[in-house]
Amino acid sequence: MTQNEVDFLPLRVTGVTATGKRRFDAEGKRKLIEACLQPGASIAGLALKAGVNANQLHKWIQLRERANAAVTACVEPLPSAFVPVVPINEVAPVRTNPEPVNVRRTSHRYEAAKAMTPARLSAQLPNGVTLQLECAAHDGALVKAMIEALGAR
Repeated sequence: MTQNEVDFLPLRVTGVTATGKRRFDAEGKRKLIEACLQPGASIAGLALKAGVNANQLHKWIQLRERANAAVTACVEPLPSAFVPVVPINEVAPVRTNPEPVNVRRTSHRYEAAKAMTPARLSAQLPNGVTLQLECAAHDGALVKAMIEALGAR
């Protein structure tokens, strides 16, 4: 710590109560607490240089940390209630590699039921909304765009 950073030490006493309790300059007290929060700072050493009790300085640091935690807790952003809409200009066809596939013989009824069954997607959003999508095989690009829009937050 340089001399310019500790030029406020010892703390300036602004008043003394009838019981002997000292009041310190608020700006000097703030600078002392900030100096104590620097990496490698010795709280006991700074308290000695400032002319205050190390236990009192610990209490001031704890009060500041609690006040900062309360402010931070109040400022946390809430999750958005809206999902951004992403326009799709062109729908590109999905290409697959024409590789040989082993085909098992099954009944025609099973194949027809499988071809008619639409794909279903259900998503629970952070705001409690449940989104359900149902689409056919040719809607792959649309489903992909919806998933990307839900994931881009």
